[in-house]
Amino acid sequence: MKEKLKKLLVAKQEQREALNKSMIECESKEERAAIGETLKALATEIAEVEAMLAEVDKPAEEAVDGARKDDVGEGRSINVLASMQSRSTEPKKNSDPFDTEEYRTAFMNFCKNGTPIPQNLRADATTKTSDTSAVIPTTILNEIVQQMKVYGNLYAEVRKLNIQGGVQVPILSLKPTATWITADTGTSQSDKQKIQANTSVSFSYYGLECKIAQTLLVNVTTLEMFQQLFVPLATEAIAKALDISIMNGTGSGQPLGITKDTRVPTGNVVTLNPTEFASWASWKKKVFAKIPKAYRTGKFYMSQATFDGYIDGMVDQNGQPIGRVNYGIDGAETYRFGGKTVETVEDDVVKAYEDATTGDVVAVFVNPTDYAINSNLTMQTVRWVDNDTNEIKNKVILIADGKLIDPNGVVIVKKGAAAAG
Repeated sequence: MKEKLKKLLVAKQEQREALNKSMIECESKEERAAIGETLKALATEIAEVEAMLAEVDKPAEEAVDGARKDDVGEGRSINVLASMQSRSTEPKKNSDPFDTEEYRTAFMNFCKNGTPIPQNLRADATTKTSDTSAVIPTTILNEIVQQMKVYGNLYAEVRKLNIQGGVQVPILSLKPTATWITADTGTSQSDKQKIQANTSVSFSYYGLECKIAQTLLVNVTTLEMFQQLFVPLATEAIAKALDISIMNGTGSGQPLGITKDTRVPTGNVVTLNPTEFASWASWKKKVFAKIPKAYRTGKFYMSQATFDGYIDGMVDQNGQPIGRVNYGIDGAETYRFGGKTVETVEDDVVKAYEDATTGDVVAVFVNPTDYAINSNLTMQTVRWVDNDTNEIKNKVILIADGKLIDPNGVVIVKKGAAAAG
């Protein structure tokens, strides 16, 4: 009985994932409405199966309706259903006030229709916010955080901090040296060295916002459909902005990107012309030779087009492959170049070599944990009327900053001009 329930639960969960994907991809209001109704029914069925599994695992004496203690098998499943039905009539308690059905429904109405969040639901949440904003329900907030790590592959790998803005993070720059002494010296001849951290980085408060037009959300009519549509839209925009800022942020009103950080050693910024870019000998001499031994655990970040067009299939002077694609048993592609992992990113994060102009960054080598994003991941929504476009818009706001903690292992590759003819 238990194994049957487990198989049924897995099947229904897979069906839910497929429907979620269809919800995001479909363009028709009618299709979204139909999928939403199916998802709603499916959620109830999954909850029922999970409840049945929980009841099956309980000792026999907890069975309901006076069932005998030695009841097992199919007979017991009847008691499980009876217990589940009696329990379904009792209100579920939730310690998180922002993860209740009542609050999430009120939040949906706030974004769709501008209906204020009831005072009894917002008293604690809006102590420091204006009456035109509402705290995102916990369920939706958690989904955004989880999905950012899926869609933002660069954001997913950098270090995450949660410290107060303006606090300086000291960096130990001293590298002490040891001196040989002999038995005849009597006293130590080595110089005394003081341990100190003379440099530091500090994080500021920058706002990242995502605006969603009312004309899109107005088609969503149920809470579950609202969540299915709201989360992917906000997630994709925020993850994209974070990835771009981590690599290219100016540091003014946004995080300071890896390629814009002047602390990266000048010798670690190299330029390769078209001939050199396609040559392993040039990469080995100009790029790999620049990577300090202590920092060789990093990886390359480049456009998919750059890897496919220039790196994949590159060989050395003996014809041995340097850039290659490995396929795991699950069919997933793993990119390698000179023994280092290659993470491909979108062209707006790192430009493709073919489309880049002279001086543009086309590849970056870095250990992602040497870069840190500082944020408490507290997101809020604000709703307002844009009179210029006659649209009602919703805005999601995230406060964050980012900087390189250690720039010494970064190597930046730029596109050079073609050699004169």
